[in-house]
Amino acid sequence: MDGPTILLTNDDGIEAAGLRAVYDGLSEVGDVVTVAPATDQSAVGRKLSHEVDVWGHELGFVVEGTPADCVVAGLESLVPETDLVVAGCNRGANLGAYTLGRSGTVSAAVEASFFDVPAMAVSMYIPVRDDTDFTEIDDADLQYDEAVQATAYLAERAFEAGVFEQCDYLNINAPVADRGPAPLVVTRPSLEYEMTAERNGDAVTLHDRIWERMADGDIPDPEGTDRRAVVEGAVSVSPLRAPHTTEHHEALDMLAESYDSEG
Repeated sequence: MDGPTILLTNDDGIEAAGLRAVYDGLSEVGDVVTVAPATDQSAVGRKLSHEVDVWGHELGFVVEGTPADCVVAGLESLVPETDLVVAGCNRGANLGAYTLGRSGTVSAAVEASFFDVPAMAVSMYIPVRDDTDFTEIDDADLQYDEAVQATAYLAERAFEAGVFEQCDYLNINAPVADRGPAPLVVTRPSLEYEMTAERNGDAVTLHDRIWERMADGDIPDPEGTDRRAVVEGAVSVSPLRAPHTTEHHEALDMLAESYDSEG
């Protein structure tokens, strides 16, 4: 069909309901080929393997590896004609600047950017607390409609609109589709960070307090941020660039000039 060739991946695994929902939605936009992990690879960041097993699937290919593995294998070997990489839909939000390097979903989009292939990371916020076991949430009870609609809309129109001339990838976060139609809001990643660590004998418990605050609707994030938009029922889309940036740093220049490599 006419339209872009779309490489679809995720970090929840090939059998995830969110991936199937996005696959069906994007199939109305272009030619979709899935290259997804065999098993759940959540929060692995850009972890990369040396060699991965690959086999066929009704949606495309299964990779015994990470989301980054899927993107590299897909763009370099399995689907080299790819115009757009889409990662998702993730089961759970990827909001805030601190999640960007941690998320396997977002990392797949970042990996694509180094191939100069535009990408979108897509996630859906599930209003649960940090101590909730996501594996106990039945995928059949989740409604991905808002995430799918926003993803298909942007995949169909972003190229012609010139969106990817000004960014490398889009980080999209949708609310659950149970509040009525959600507007699409352009945002920036929140800088709020509420990770804590508590020692309990020989263990240290890491806890992200923001999840319970989100569930209560009590968040510190200002207007214009991704988390604020999603909690208020909107679809958040943040246009982002992937390569690390640097600025001229006079203080570091001075240290470099005075450095004596021989001690």
